Amino acid sequence: MRVVVTDAEVTMADVLSLRLAISDPLAEGTRLVLRQRGGGAEVAVALGAPGAEVREASVAVSLAPLALTPGRWDAYLEHDDPPGGPEGVARAPVRERSPDRGPRRTRVQCVDPGFSLDRLDAYALSRRTLAYRAYRTRNGYLAVKVAHVEPGADVRAVWFREGRFEVTGLLAYTGFVDDDSHHTARLALRRAEGPETAVTATATVKGVRFHAALSLCDVLAATPEYEGLWEPSLEVDGLEAPLPLGARIDDVDGKGRRVQYPDTRVDGVPVRPCYTSDDELRLEVGG
Repeated sequence: MRVVVTDAEVTMADVLSLRLAISDPLAEGTRLVLRQRGGGAEVAVALGAPGAEVREASVAVSLAPLALTPGRWDAYLEHDDPPGGPEGVARAPVRERSPDRGPRRTRVQCVDPGFSLDRLDAYALSRRTLAYRAYRTRNGYLAVKVAHVEPGADVRAVWFREGRFEVTGLLAYTGFVDDDSHHTARLALRRAEGPETAVTATATVKGVRFHAALSLCDVLAATPEYEGLWEPSLEVDGLEAPLPLGARIDDVDGKGRRVQYPDTRVDGVPVRPCYTSDDELRLEVGG
């Protein structure tokens, strides 16, 4: 049986919703198996009794009750061979089978890249500690990514203008509503190392969208001899802790390698935005 996922989505309620194109009806007792990459842990969910002769099927699996731990989980379909079943059945290229007619397992192919930034933005509006995302692997198979998440300020644009550092983005996992309400907020820059030094400026937060600008002259004046990294954060009234600025919602890893911002000079000192290995934004001041 050949199965291809044509549409994959994790809904706002953390339900894995799949549209399947299938060559044959799902066999009775078919299970969706999620196997953790590297660790080998597995969970299995029964997909119900076989249906009518169809070429498409929909599957919905609630992920929260499965207690998936952070990591990447590959998807398989599995069903048991009947006792005394035929040997020599043609196998798909990627298939696992236990000895003595054990469960027959096929890795699930996928043609949906699972990328919609609008959908990911909407998902990130809820207050969460775990985030789930369905995606297509480089080799064209279905997988689910599970990650710990905390409230943060997701960066969408960074630029320099008239001696100012400016940034816009989206508040993620805060539980704030995407409406026209305004929240008092401040952008803060703090030294990544050395004595505590902070430079702050008023920021604008409307619903879940933010914009902030901060004078680079104030940064240099705070520590004229300092060269190194500064950590930006957004302090929003109503939230317990400052929000780190980063870029994680789109799930494109390695922004330190992929994203290069133009630098500027203030009184001859170079200033450049950059990302850390875990995709948090920094300002690099000096050589």
